[in-house]
Amino acid sequence: MKITAIECHLMQAGAPPHTGWSATGTSALAASRNWLFVTVHTDAGLVGTGEGSGWPRVVRSAIEDLAPLLLGEPAFDIERLGQKLRVAMMGHGQTGVVGMGALAAIDMALWDLKGQALGASVAQLLGGHVRARIPYYCHVADAAQAQAAVARGVKALKVGGRAGVVDRAFAVRAAVGPGIDLMVDLHGPPWSSAADAVAVGRALEPLDLLFLEEPVAPDDIDGWKRVRDGVALPLAGGERLATLADMQRFIEARLLDVLQPDTGRFGGLTQMRKLAGLCEAHGLVIAPHSGSLGPVAEFAAVHFMAATPNVLVLERMEPDWPGRDAVVTSRLAVCDGTVAVPERPGLGVALDLAAVQAHPSQRNCAIASGGWNAGTEHEAIYLQPCRPRAALTRRKQDDE
Repeated sequence: MKITAIECHLMQAGAPPHTGWSATGTSALAASRNWLFVTVHTDAGLVGTGEGSGWPRVVRSAIEDLAPLLLGEPAFDIERLGQKLRVAMMGHGQTGVVGMGALAAIDMALWDLKGQALGASVAQLLGGHVRARIPYYCHVADAAQAQAAVARGVKALKVGGRAGVVDRAFAVRAAVGPGIDLMVDLHGPPWSSAADAVAVGRALEPLDLLFLEEPVAPDDIDGWKRVRDGVALPLAGGERLATLADMQRFIEARLLDVLQPDTGRFGGLTQMRKLAGLCEAHGLVIAPHSGSLGPVAEFAAVHFMAATPNVLVLERMEPDWPGRDAVVTSRLAVCDGTVAVPERPGLGVALDLAAVQAHPSQRNCAIASGGWNAGTEHEAIYLQPCRPRAALTRRKQDDE
């Protein structure tokens, strides 16, 4: 079975009703969320489907540039073809999440093709099930949303953003009790100093978080070390990283307890399997990132987690933009805070191209609002010290 064509399908996706930013501002997803799907066609008539992220509009150009290198190649040679694409990208320097997002989409589609051809699900190809259902968490901005999620059966929640995050996290914990896992995402902006992150982390310690996510920026290795030494909480991160080498420095320095590769921008299922092995050797777990991704990458994450022992929990936008289910021919079965693993051959999902084409890409860059120093949001400064600093950890009860 040989590859005959590779096609990109880029669309403008609507924003989810709320994210971690909702309590204090507007997420960048509100205006700039794009989904990039890829279909790989073969001379056997089978079509594999994948999804790539990491700046979808730019990733589309990367895939279109790489596609001629794969025409006529055997679709089963997933590892070799991935190596070939990395060699082809090498001359452009370290292409980061753009290059690995392109590889992720193609790799995902090739696994889908192989599963269809062999009559097996991708989870079976990856080694078979170690679990039949995948636990997930969703985002909440306040106590009311948390209670609504728990009423739906969700057993893990994440609070995010920057302004008032300590107070909101305590409010959510009070609303749902100790039997629900709680996470806090500080989003790792460059204006979050290590000292600030340590102060917030220490304030959150009484909540017994499942993890504290991205307390500082991923390029601030010294800052991560200071947070590790100063906060008694499990640390999570990695959604903005692209390669095994990027993750390796965090693993070897013991800076992360939970690694969060993005299913659409971390080089595909092939590289995520390698990361899982590296993590297993170091006693670490994986919780795939999925905040801005569409439904195809979520299917891929579920198959990966079904076949991988050292995974923790799946990130899931619930509720999401209503059009999410319309762009694919099947949906994941969700019940009591878990997702069932599809048993159909391949990924078990295909595109409704008419629905995708009905939402052409319009914009793929935006800036989140909220969380800046008062009166400075219009400046959009990349590195901004936090002022007034005392507000970072202050709770309402402190003023009562």
